[in-house]
Amino acid sequence: MLSHPVVKKLLPAFLLPVLASAAPFTAFRDGEEFTYRVGYAIFGRAGEIVIRADEDQVNGVGVMKVTTETRSRGLVRSLYAFDNKAEIQIETATGRMLLVKESGADPKRATDTELVFDYPNRTARYVDRVRTGRSGDVPIPDGDPVDLISALVQTRDWNLKPGEQRPLLVQFGRDFYPLVIKAEGYEEVHTPLGSYRTLMLVPRMEKDPKGLFKRGGEIKVWISQDASNLPVKMQLKLNFGTATLLLSEYKAPPAGVQTASTRP
Repeated sequence: MLSHPVVKKLLPAFLLPVLASAAPFTAFRDGEEFTYRVGYAIFGRAGEIVIRADEDQVNGVGVMKVTTETRSRGLVRSLYAFDNKAEIQIETATGRMLLVKESGADPKRATDTELVFDYPNRTARYVDRVRTGRSGDVPIPDGDPVDLISALVQTRDWNLKPGEQRPLLVQFGRDFYPLVIKAEGYEEVHTPLGSYRTLMLVPRMEKDPKGLFKRGGEIKVWISQDASNLPVKMQLKLNFGTATLLLSEYKAPPAGVQTASTRP
């Protein structure tokens, strides 16, 4: 269930940018908020994920702060209380991650980690305050990585067509994975907010698969094919079950808000 280590690691990030030159970060709009209802196996309301984006200034640099709060709900919570909060800081002008923080707890262990990026030296400093032996510097592969949740939402600006694909570099904890995201086809998706015609996108690790990809797992995201291009559904499939996120509430950015790509 939600206690499986792979689900615990990916849900907070779950519930990919291009390997070429840095580009403005446009995945989120200032003030946007997404609420997803998480279903798992027979539990239709196993949890909730709230993702919010806010522009800010950090040390004179314009950043987008993306916070993701995940918690179990209902009967699942009575069996397994899970709470997690992640904060990502991404430089809006370049799309580069600057900082990743994660904290939370479940019945077995607390989480308290931080990842700080040093692009001139192509390293990232990873600090784990619970499992201190995992702390240390990790090399950043070629490219500019983005966390999974930002990467999945970023796909709404790609305008891919079925059969097209793009390469990605994605951050999971202290690890980085080169992925390819493919547009599979159009599907009708039903959510608490209504029905949408969507494009289904699937990230894959085609060479030397690791982690959940090595174990036959799969991630999918469905992007609405309307003016909003909302990520209305996400899904994490493992050999022991599937976690499904359906958009249950959406708060649009205030009127007049511009993204990094639309400012003069």
